[in-house]
Amino acid sequence: MNLSGAFTALVTPFRGDGSLDLDALARLVEWQIESGISGLVPCGSTGESATLTPEEHIRVVRHVVEVASGRVPVVAGTGSNSTREAIELTSAARSAGADGALLISPYYNKPTQEGIYQHYRMVALEGGLPIVLYNIPGRTASRIESETTARLSRVPGVAGLKECGGDFAATAETIAPVA
Repeated sequence: MNLSGAFTALVTPFRGDGSLDLDALARLVEWQIESGISGLVPCGSTGESATLTPEEHIRVVRHVVEVASGRVPVVAGTGSNSTREAIELTSAARSAGADGALLISPYYNKPTQEGIYQHYRMVALEGGLPIVLYNIPGRTASRIESETTARLSRVPGVAGLKECGGDFAATAETIAPVA
């Protein structure tokens, strides 16, 4: 999976009645591709992932994959505070044709570094897609420490890191062992 360039975290459009607006989503995907984006990320934080039902989540991913038609990679947001649910969402994204998955660390339950490691390791090994770790402590109440990132970089299926911790010194420390 090629992760170079800019990937857009897509919004998930809704109709006035709260249902998904897949026509608006298709127009958004086309506009992004025509504008030269390198890849698409449906169902991330910007895409209301925390408020979508599992069925809506998969419908959005499937629709983005269909509209993109292989022109750009699709990296589906499949994170959850439940490891089992993250594996299921990642497997469903694979079945829908996604090229990879972006996963936040488990939120709310504040896992240890070993818990974070095991969560990502299990998703990478069982989900069936290359995964991108997403370090966003402001949303998850936990940080993926540099040692944990280095360990995870050796797990088959771990393809990258999206770093949103806001601490540039910590980011430099995180990427140094794997750069």
